[in-house]
Amino acid sequence: MIRLVNVSKVVASGSEQLTILHSLTLEIARGQFVSVVGPSGSGKSTLLSLTAGLDAPTSGEIYLDGREITSMSEDDLAQLRGEKVGFIFQSFHLIPSLTAYENILVPMEIMGISGAKIRAQQLLDEVGLHDRGHHYPSQLSGGEQQRVAIARAFANDPPILLADEPTGNLDSRNGAHVFELLVNLNRERGTTLLLVTHDHELAGRADRRITLREGRVVEDCEPKQTEREVLSAEC
Repeated sequence: MIRLVNVSKVVASGSEQLTILHSLTLEIARGQFVSVVGPSGSGKSTLLSLTAGLDAPTSGEIYLDGREITSMSEDDLAQLRGEKVGFIFQSFHLIPSLTAYENILVPMEIMGISGAKIRAQQLLDEVGLHDRGHHYPSQLSGGEQQRVAIARAFANDPPILLADEPTGNLDSRNGAHVFELLVNLNRERGTTLLLVTHDHELAGRADRRITLREGRVVEDCEPKQTEREVLSAEC
């Protein structure tokens, strides 16, 4: 479902070149839930942006659902993302002038999906916001806004979901609720989930945990089932 082959990212830093990601080869199977952890500056968010085609690698190839994206035009990339990828950000990125319901509806209308209005309401129901659809983002709590963002990410029923610190701006209670929504949607829909998080306990719930440090993979393992159940996995 997701495959990176010798992918690197180098950026200019003054007169020097700074390597954000060293040559990385990685494969994630369809339906797998993979968490990515590591200290700030380790390349976690860069990895997610490259996988989504929001940024271009310095070298290497990236494949989504069998399609090589690194040579695609911006228009083709945008279409592929609309069909294949849902993205959840730490800061929600809801459109403030649209209601919760409209934020979910817009991506489906852009893609011309039939029955979009019914599906938007169904997604609101799935994330527990049945009676909050007419509210604007400013009228919702942080946890509610992130739930809207999750519903929006699933609007086009993408086979791939990328989440960048989705609980980072939430308190522990709301963060746990949002995380459970993501896990349940992954399990029920078979969505491939790539999650960047700073929370090692939550990361331990994944099928597989990848640890980055200074742009390199230093650990790639599958937490034991019993450890996932108690949220304290150590590989």
